[in-house]
Amino acid sequence: MTSHGGRAAVPRHVAIIMDGNGRWAHARGLPRSAGHRKGVEALRTAVQAAGEMGVSYLTIFSFSSENWSRPPSEVSFLLDLMRHFVRQDVAELDRANVRIRIIGERRGLAADIVALIEETEERTRANTGLTLVVAFNYGSRQEITAAARGLAFAVREGRVAPESITPELFGSFLETDGIPDPDLLIRTSGEQRLSNYLLWQCAYTELVFVDEYWPDFSRETLERAIAEYQTRERRFGGLQAQSA
Repeated sequence: MTSHGGRAAVPRHVAIIMDGNGRWAHARGLPRSAGHRKGVEALRTAVQAAGEMGVSYLTIFSFSSENWSRPPSEVSFLLDLMRHFVRQDVAELDRANVRIRIIGERRGLAADIVALIEETEERTRANTGLTLVVAFNYGSRQEITAAARGLAFAVREGRVAPESITPELFGSFLETDGIPDPDLLIRTSGEQRLSNYLLWQCAYTELVFVDEYWPDFSRETLERAIAEYQTRERRFGGLQAQSA
């Protein structure tokens, strides 16, 4: 990403917390499932707009590891929505040269969902356009814990010397290895917290909170958030604005 006189260009990597489907539906007297369905439409809009605006990576929080605590009927609907999205949308995304990566815990998921995840990643692996990173059954503390466990095994097996451990080395044990850290994180619905999402990766990310519920997210919403991002000076702990 380049910087012009302190003004940043389009962020290379945008992360989104898609929040407010249920409240959008409640405000309209609709079942929560209607909000989730409309949310999928908003996701299609976001992916297309991000690609057209020159964003290289778009990471979305589709299902957190905490979402299992929701009512079983809603969890079942969300999983069915994931299945439907993969079957309906992956072919179109593949034609649009979108690469899909899915991060999150796969152990314990239904076998057909794991198969869909693997098939989706393999089908789009060679694509060179926008990379869509889907955080599914994902929690950042769980990811960091798993990375620490993997690093501990590497030390115990003699593959890594403790004194050689750096933030960069630790990052290579995370599921986002090879993906640049987000430049901009957008959360919808007016909530202002990270909710266990990309905690390590967002150390220097610019945070923009918008009032729209996720089903109302539009290209204009994304443009406004990026315009806000472009007013920020990114110092990364230093004194001068830097490019990422």
